[in-house]
Amino acid sequence: MRIPVESYHLPNGLHVVLSEDHTAPIVAVNLWYHVGSANERLERTGFAHLFEHMLFQGSANVEANEHFELVQRAGGTLNGSTWLDRTNYYETVPSHQIALALWLEADRMGRMLPGLTQQKLDTQRDVVKNERRWSVDNQPYGTWWERLPALCFPEQHPFHHSLIGSMEHLTDASLDDVADFFRTYYTPDNAVITVAGDFDRTEIIRLIEEYYGPIPRGAPRPPLRDMTVPPTFGDTRRTVVPDAVALPRLFVICRTPVFGSNGYYAASLAAAVLGLRTGCRLEQSLVRKQRIASQASAFTYDLAKGSDLLVVDATAHVDVTPEQLEGAVLAELDLMHEHGVTDAEVQRARALIETSFVTSMQSAAERADQLSRFATYFGDATLINEQVARYGATTTAAVSALARERLGPDNRALLMFVPTDEHPSAEHAEMAEAGV
Repeated sequence: MRIPVESYHLPNGLHVVLSEDHTAPIVAVNLWYHVGSANERLERTGFAHLFEHMLFQGSANVEANEHFELVQRAGGTLNGSTWLDRTNYYETVPSHQIALALWLEADRMGRMLPGLTQQKLDTQRDVVKNERRWSVDNQPYGTWWERLPALCFPEQHPFHHSLIGSMEHLTDASLDDVADFFRTYYTPDNAVITVAGDFDRTEIIRLIEEYYGPIPRGAPRPPLRDMTVPPTFGDTRRTVVPDAVALPRLFVICRTPVFGSNGYYAASLAAAVLGLRTGCRLEQSLVRKQRIASQASAFTYDLAKGSDLLVVDATAHVDVTPEQLEGAVLAELDLMHEHGVTDAEVQRARALIETSFVTSMQSAAERADQLSRFATYFGDATLINEQVARYGATTTAAVSALARERLGPDNRALLMFVPTDEHPSAEHAEMAEAGV
């Protein structure tokens, strides 16, 4: 599989990636800004996620929510998402509507501030607060995805704080704060735009130059705070969270090599051996044989800076105690740490990962997103064509070595959710123990 890739930069710094494919009469536009929660000031968290909402609230030539209306009327789909170190916006439209999608993204990149009002900020701030209440604060286990990085990264680390932000910081955000954040990070020299699918190359290059060329380059951006952390935690750390849940749920996190490094592919395969699909170790041992867990999986965070994380996620079976769940999960990690993996396990894991990747590349939207990803993190979208080979070159010995180095008791952070009635006293709340 070789995906066609053409890349160039406009004079204002915008990185353009084109991938032409006439299989179906659709085209995907995907825009990545290299900004996420890691770029926020500690006293103004939640801005990156707030902007995911704000950029759909109109610009100089587009009314609030009109971005959605125009794309959907044209027969397209669209959305956006925010992560620790990037924000993306994307549309998939019929081929003849490509100019609309490109123009909409250009108008909010170059002319968002004239459409910014206090009313829009207040409205979207309330939307984000409600999203936090619904998806985090009032959701069983809902705080896991902000507790997990807080447990794994030091307090001053850019990945430590919550992606969605605190209620207090969202309340304190002023219109000037929001405008300054936009001017700093939502600029062409901090963005990658990818167009993938059925388009005419000459016409696309002309449209991109017309719509994006006049947008000025941004001012220098403040550097990220130090991302460096040791390769391992140095001990086993634990946080226990009493929650309104029916069953204990355990996350075990290990620091692993960053996305794109040789060690990352070994960690990705190790996670697949542990917890990908029904043939994995956790499913076979904990769910099917021992009936300790009702579900168990493992995955990597795919972080390209500082340190990546390998995460095991297991929910207890009915009548299984937190101690039994923890013991069973750690026993599986100990087994891999001490004895490594087999050739058959690595071959299975590699086949699953490669099949999923190749299948996803049939989607213009997914192809555009992955091209933007490699262009943003590494400045080279053609790396998409090396992924299958990188997994193929990762040996069983390399996966076993990764397990020995990174999955042991000196590199584990445990986040355990327990039913509230099992830990009724306040002294147990958010109990953290090191060296256990």
